[in-house]
Amino acid sequence: MPGRLSRLLTTITLRNVDTAAIVVGLLIAPLTLGTTTDRPFTLAWLLVLVGTGLRLEAAIRAPKRTAR
Repeated sequence: MPGRLSRLLTTITLRNVDTAAIVVGLLIAPLTLGTTTDRPFTLAWLLVLVGTGLRLEAAIRAPKRTAR
């Protein structure tokens, strides 16, 4: 089924992107603690929020598994 395969690949891609966004966002915050501006923290929180949103979308798009 081409539709199902496309949906599965989209879910896998979303999971990779959201994991990367969350990890990068959480790494930016401690690495920039010594700065005097809030810009790095804003970027970090934005990345974490986007990553979380993508994680939720991937969970919604994931194929449903049947219980055995």
